[in-house]
Amino acid sequence: MDVLQYTDAHQQFREHARTFLANEVIPFVDQWEKDKIVPRDIWRSIGKAGLLCTTVPELYQGPGHDFLHAVIVNEELSRTNHYGLMASLHSDIIAPYIATFGSEEQKHKYLPGCVSGDIVLALAMTEPDAGSDVASMTATAVEEGDEIVIDGAKTFISNGIHCDLVVVAAKDPAVENPHAAVSLYLVEDGTPGFNKGNKLDKMGMYSQDTSELFFSGCRIPKENLLGTKGQGFIMLMKKLQQERLVCSIMAVATAEHVCRQMLSHCKTSSVSGKPICKSQSIQFKLVEIATDVQIGRSFLDQLIADHMEGKDVNTQTSMAKYWTCEMVNRVVRESLDILGMEAVTENCHLVRTFRDVRVMPIFAGTSEVMKVIVAKNLGF
Repeated sequence: MDVLQYTDAHQQFREHARTFLANEVIPFVDQWEKDKIVPRDIWRSIGKAGLLCTTVPELYQGPGHDFLHAVIVNEELSRTNHYGLMASLHSDIIAPYIATFGSEEQKHKYLPGCVSGDIVLALAMTEPDAGSDVASMTATAVEEGDEIVIDGAKTFISNGIHCDLVVVAAKDPAVENPHAAVSLYLVEDGTPGFNKGNKLDKMGMYSQDTSELFFSGCRIPKENLLGTKGQGFIMLMKKLQQERLVCSIMAVATAEHVCRQMLSHCKTSSVSGKPICKSQSIQFKLVEIATDVQIGRSFLDQLIADHMEGKDVNTQTSMAKYWTCEMVNRVVRESLDILGMEAVTENCHLVRTFRDVRVMPIFAGTSEVMKVIVAKNLGF
């Protein structure tokens, strides 16, 4: 019996997502990768198709679907062999901050645009000298009358070029406890004092717009505080379970896609008149790849089910995040070895995959940070 119970409606939604991506995304990926950015209009197109913010309630003009719809979108996006359209970040990592912690005014103001693609979201946490250690950030937020003044720099911000709204983590310099000093704020594009830096030229994920963001005397109204002041660190921690789960979904779906491609390739390609798959050494590698993928899928599906039931699986999602992201890198490396000389040019589709998945063990908390979290939760 399958752990996840997909209904006919879920399957129809998957077919809809797959068809949309086949027609509106996959044919243009190569050009987007050359341009090193996706066009802004694709966000509105995918929003119109109902594939953004699938769990946002109907009250805020969202589809009001369950989390399995988000899983489906993330899996189908992974089949496009590119990560330029970072819809998972927008829909399933950042929008939930607004949906959970936002005031009714903030939800009605911003969530409909997030669903339609008229608003692209970014999350500004990482700084030049502060990554996984949120408490060490130096960006400040100071109250002055009815306004909040934000100063600081953020870097490696996904959706940083296209973003229309940024959830910014900043500290009150008057609070000594670094964890209690962090709050989250909503900053709109075009706000004086908020400037976007150049798009960063990365090793992979070429068409995904990653940039620096700068805040210099950036004034926002007090009502742009997200949630409760001083609770930013706790709010971030509460949402990390889903964030890391989403990363695992991307990793496993990508590994499955690569595995399917390699099995087909080895059955249809020949060396010295024999299919590659008849070589025992190749068979062993394919078995190892298929086993890794199956283990990842089994673990992931159980975590998705537990997450949907509201269970606390922070330890397990930390395990899954580090293991699945390392696993997909292992699968792609082994696949490139099988391809041999075919894998030395850009014509090989796995070359892009190899570049793109390299960052997975780094973003959303490195593998080492995941192990530290698990070790603490095991009582070490």
